[in-house]
Amino acid sequence: MEHIRTTKVEQVKLLDRFSTSNKSLTGTLYLTATHLLFIDSHQKETWILHHHIASVEKLSLTTSGCPLLIQCKNFRTVHFIVPRERDCHDIYNSLLQLSKQAKYEDLYAFAYNPKQNDLERLHGWQLIDLAEEYKRMGVPNSNWQLSDANREYKAAICRCSQPLSGFSARCLEDEHLLQAISKANPANRYMYVVDTRPKLNAMANRAAGKGYENEDNYSNIRFQFVGIENIHVMRSSLQKLLEVNGTKGLCVSDFYSGLESSGWLRHIKAVMDAAIFLAKAIVVENASVLVHCSDGWDRTSQVCSLGSLLLDSYYRTIKGFMVLIEKDWISFGHKFSERCGHLDGDPKEISPVFAQFLECVWHLTEQFPQAFEFNEAFLLQIHEHIHSCQFGNFLGNCQKEREELKLKEKTYSLWPFLLDDQKKYLNPLYNSRSQRFTVLEPNTVSFSFKFWRNMYHQFDRTLHPRQSVFNIIMNMSEQNKQLEEDIKDLESKIKQHKNKQTDGIFTKELLNSVHPESSALKTSLVLKEQTLLPMNDALRTIEGSSPADNRYSDYAEEFSKSEPAVVSLEYGVARMTC
Repeated sequence: MEHIRTTKVEQVKLLDRFSTSNKSLTGTLYLTATHLLFIDSHQKETWILHHHIASVEKLSLTTSGCPLLIQCKNFRTVHFIVPRERDCHDIYNSLLQLSKQAKYEDLYAFAYNPKQNDLERLHGWQLIDLAEEYKRMGVPNSNWQLSDANREYKAAICRCSQPLSGFSARCLEDEHLLQAISKANPANRYMYVVDTRPKLNAMANRAAGKGYENEDNYSNIRFQFVGIENIHVMRSSLQKLLEVNGTKGLCVSDFYSGLESSGWLRHIKAVMDAAIFLAKAIVVENASVLVHCSDGWDRTSQVCSLGSLLLDSYYRTIKGFMVLIEKDWISFGHKFSERCGHLDGDPKEISPVFAQFLECVWHLTEQFPQAFEFNEAFLLQIHEHIHSCQFGNFLGNCQKEREELKLKEKTYSLWPFLLDDQKKYLNPLYNSRSQRFTVLEPNTVSFSFKFWRNMYHQFDRTLHPRQSVFNIIMNMSEQNKQLEEDIKDLESKIKQHKNKQTDGIFTKELLNSVHPESSALKTSLVLKEQTLLPMNDALRTIEGSSPADNRYSDYAEEFSKSEPAVVSLEYGVARMTC
């Protein structure tokens, strides 16, 4: 709280950044230890987590007040007009301090308390078990085994990073490893080595004693470059995209020209093409594939996880997607804290590597709407929390660092919270049976890629009216379920009614056989029939309805007839015909 100079400012205006008439909302701005909160005159609340703030800019003073422009990592942009320059300056300085923490222990995850006990916290972390995932994949087996050789984190051979080959050096251990990988696959004598970098970049690294494998030294490999650019190019590309995206009053041609100039969709296509190459090598050629980039934790994670998504339908479920992120991103050491700028560090290390992966997945959900159990909202929520620092999953830059931070003891896992709200993330078009063994083959021609509006404009509610197709389908699905329950309820009542009719007929026949001419018994029987089958014109009230509800008026006359012969279903309503 020592960084907060002003906690409340009234008569603050929130501008609509796309309004041509400079529309605004007036309200009160609050500054807390974790959030910036704006409450407008209609009592609508806008919450901004400090960790979501990417940049804060105090603009030149105007006649209406002092402008404060805030850009967020989840692509929210807010433009405030603060009446007094002194208040604006105080909030500006406070946000600069609160949005950039110096150490992990100051992040929100270490203070966040969802009112769970230690046992519930531990259970949340145990939801994803990578040992169980490897068992599902058939490991260990006769060719592969799990090893704890790296338990002290002293050295590692990952998926992997680039070799230290230079122009002429050799590494016999590396050659023997690739030979062992190849021999573990009896179905094919060769394997692919996929370098995710552009060839020019890999050649430049050779001059620094690094580089790529020399095929002359490996008798069993086929080498392939796939040309995904480095983190610096991706960061610059996203910045260009956001500049185009935030420009007010662009015509259609200028927008698409700017989108093309940013190169963003071209980079998305490059990642997709690499994953498709990996999947085809395994499915079509039955060949093993070794993937690497420079370090093995950025482009390698993108390609391996996306390739797994194409090959294995399990990863297209909600639980499976969580496992995929844990396996190919978190446990393999993607540097989330550096790439997402969790701490006040080198801005050149920030890059949207994981966001690109999520966007590739979104493109797959657009091409294969029945193949994924989750919807777009699920991807957006995960993107929200890689930057929020509210949960411990994405803190740190490697597994060793996460264990040293004792995240499982001091923070909470995101996954159980997503599973608790699983209903809102379900894809109503998902068909688990037809997709169970399906390998996805996406189309990557240029017109298959499009601008992800709900990612980059999800907070711009007044940009234009929109209606979610998934929400419409989900609502229709809920209505259909309710109608099906109504049908079952009506069928149950019809069955009860038929049983009562049968009992009444049986009683009448029995009495006639004993005293066929008894007037007293006839009178009693008439009373019994009237009790069972009301013959007046009053509407019969069915449980759960009211007399004013005329949905069941068609049944009043039908219930008085003899035993029905057929029950038909029309438009979700049960009707009886004799």
